[in-house]
Amino acid sequence: MQGVRKEVAQYLSKCLDCQQVNVEHQHPVGLLNPLHILEWNREIISLYFIIRLPLTKVHHESIMVVVDTLSKETHFILVKSTFGTRQIVNIFVKEIFRLHGVPKMIVLDKDTKFTSKLS
Repeated sequence: MQGVRKEVAQYLSKCLDCQQVNVEHQHPVGLLNPLHILEWNREIISLYFIIRLPLTKVHHESIMVVVDTLSKETHFILVKSTFGTRQIVNIFVKEIFRLHGVPKMIVLDKDTKFTSKLS
C-alpha cells in the first residue's frame, strides 16, 4: 500500500494540470456582515489597558487607553494595576463622560465587569 501512495504522490507532483487545480477544502462561510457606518464621533469607543510599565513618580504603572472608533481620537489615562473596577469606572466617568457624554457602545479588551458597573 505504501508503494501505491508513493507512486500517486510522485505522479501528482509532476502533473502540470494537477498542480494548477485549486480545490477549496472549506465550507462556504456565507454572506459577509457589513460594518455599521458611524454617523457621530464617540458613538462607539474602545477601551484598552497597557500594564506593567515602569513606575511614575506617583506610582502608576498602567495606562487606560480610550479610543473613539470613528475619529481615532485617543485619551491616555494613568492608572494603577491595583485599582478595582469601581475606581476605574469613577476615573472613566470623571475623564471621559465629563468631556464626551455617554457612548452607545464600549468595546473592551477585558471582561464585562466594567460595563456592568456603568449601568
